[in-house]
Amino acid sequence: MSKLFDLGLMVRTYRDPLAWLTLFVDLLPIIAIVFFGWKAIPLVALYWLENLVIGAWTLMRMLGTIAGNILNLPIMLFLGPFFCVHYGMFCFGHGIFLQAMSGNDQGGAFGGGPVALVEWALGTAPHMIWFVAAIAAVNGVFYLVDFLILGGYRKTQPIAEMFSPYGRIVTLHVAIILGAGLMMAFGQPLLGVLLLLFLRVVFGMALNMMRRLKLDGGLPKTLDPFADMQVETG
Repeated sequence: MSKLFDLGLMVRTYRDPLAWLTLFVDLLPIIAIVFFGWKAIPLVALYWLENLVIGAWTLMRMLGTIAGNILNLPIMLFLGPFFCVHYGMFCFGHGIFLQAMSGNDQGGAFGGGPVALVEWALGTAPHMIWFVAAIAAVNGVFYLVDFLILGGYRKTQPIAEMFSPYGRIVTLHVAIILGAGLMMAFGQPLLGVLLLLFLRVVFGMALNMMRRLKLDGGLPKTLDPFADMQVETG
């Protein structure tokens, strides 16, 4: 974990155009806040939708490991559906919490299920779909470059990929609690929004630096940089 404070690592990280692409997408919510009037709830909803996007790409990586080792096929026959159900329920429960926190649950999520919850999140602010699309696109670029072109599918296992996205949800949850605490303590909703955005940008920078370490050969165990960070600090 101490490696993240290495200035040389940061310099190497941001020589890569993909690191700048990630930073650009992470900073896009500033446009939404300034020009579209987004408040805390839409920003939180965006990050929740990001977890769904990451879950979809995680499943793609899990399936992609079959190309690296055909023996992963029988493993995926179990892990694939298990991940969809478990991660889906994890995200659903988190989404219910967010919707209730917004004061606009109205029983909709429970009545309509996950689809209604996604519709609620997409409807929390104007142009939400385009920000979600940008997140999906940048994740697709990393999948293409790191997983396919650089052969990441040969260096990882389904079980490692399956656990990789959960840390992001925990991080988001902690950021939401901290942001809500600031809003209640100071009566300034903007502080909560800025804190959430700041934590997300810092988190994205950490992911990029962990990715750089992995590409440099320092973290060989899994493809996902957050999972690598858990391995290192565990």
